[in-house]
Amino acid sequence: MHQLSAIELAQWLTASARSPDTPEDASPRRPLLLDVREPWEYELCHLADSLLLPMQTLPARVHDLDPEADIVVICHHGVRSQQVAGFLERQGFAAIYNLAGGVDAWACDVDPAMRKY
Repeated sequence: MHQLSAIELAQWLTASARSPDTPEDASPRRPLLLDVREPWEYELCHLADSLLLPMQTLPARVHDLDPEADIVVICHHGVRSQQVAGFLERQGFAAIYNLAGGVDAWACDVDPAMRKY
């Protein structure tokens, strides 16, 4: 598992956003943004295009995820996501990243307009 700062994730997402003229192999692959918070937290704020899969539902739905995908696990401060990232690694997922500091770090370092709680 890799630790990823909010700024590093923002750079990755920017680099993976291709224009229609950019060849597919010229940009890094966009990661799956896996938000493991509760629905009420997700409603308050979340990263665009993230997938909500609350932590307690993950064991039953782990087979819905692509084990070959780059997956960035997200929570409020990075604690739950760290636990989920470890679980995913034990299930054989290889490219797992924990968003250190969670959406709180994203709001502080990348998007100050994001609602904080």
